Amino acid sequence: MAEISLERAWKRFGSVDVIRDVSLQIASGELVVFLGPSGSGKTTLLRMIAGLETIDGGSLTIDGVRSETLPPGKRNVAMVFQNYALYPHMTVAENMAFGLKNIGVPADVIKRRIAHASRMLEMEALLQRRPSQLSGGQRQRVAIGRAIVKEPKAFLFDEPLSNLDAALRARTRVELAELHQRLRSTMIYVTHDQIEAMTLADRIVILNNCRIEQIGTPMEVYQRPASRFVAGFVGSPAMNFLPVTLSGSGDRVQVRLGDGALVPLSRAPAETGAFDLGVRPEALTVVTEVGQTSGTVVVVERLGERTLVYVRLQDGIQVIAQDRGVSALRPGDTVRLQFDPSALHLFGNDGWAWHAQ
Repeated sequence: MAEISLERAWKRFGSVDVIRDVSLQIASGELVVFLGPSGSGKTTLLRMIAGLETIDGGSLTIDGVRSETLPPGKRNVAMVFQNYALYPHMTVAENMAFGLKNIGVPADVIKRRIAHASRMLEMEALLQRRPSQLSGGQRQRVAIGRAIVKEPKAFLFDEPLSNLDAALRARTRVELAELHQRLRSTMIYVTHDQIEAMTLADRIVILNNCRIEQIGTPMEVYQRPASRFVAGFVGSPAMNFLPVTLSGSGDRVQVRLGDGALVPLSRAPAETGAFDLGVRPEALTVVTEVGQTSGTVVVVERLGERTLVYVRLQDGIQVIAQDRGVSALRPGDTVRLQFDPSALHLFGNDGWAWHAQ
């Protein structure tokens, strides 16, 4: 296990910044997920730690050793790639042994490490097969096993599940979480899939536009997003955003929606003017009594344990609200909606958040 620290790291391709002034500390044994959309810089940042991309500014420390100028083989990290990168003419055992043979690890040590990794990943029966004889999930296990036998200080995963189908991706995601619990090794995991991030991470690093937008535990970034970008990117379905203005003062502050409805806040932000009100579907519920606003049902999405209701408000804005699992609502119905005052977020013109709690 190893601590990893980046201090004011930059990466440029020509005159274009692709990583901009990133500082990050990863604790020994921690599983940190880099989450962000395509082009946000998450894979580039991982490759900078691995040594596959140069660091043009700042520093990298791995297990107390300055590492930004070290070649990849000297950093004692193991990377698991998206496309598996297995040698097709070699068996599973030969693929796992190849890197160890190249650095002169004794044969008995290699054999012991392969046996240990194959037991851990439940693939003892696959050791004499070639990659063409394996499923996608089995190939990914081999790639992970090849990393485990190196006994690295840190594991780096670059979207390792993106080539798997949905059912296999869900199953392998759980296996990776169990693997981290067994190994307790430092792991960095890159993905654009928020479900993977929320399932696996001790902490999530959300990247946007080549910089870090927020760092926090899964529930911190879900419940207290630092910006409108984070609020819209994390959560499925996405957070609702409604343009509002402040009304009142002191302990009786409210926000006014576009249809004139007033929603109370528990306290007022220091700023004044126009904001976007952010509310997740579970904090905007269908009620039978008098609600704070109303609208017309457009779509009803029945999910079993809950029902998502797409509602067009009187000012034309469409929001997603939540109803009970067994809901009788149909498109065209008029519904009343109630806001949870403890789960409201305000976003200013700069996109950064102010929270009601």
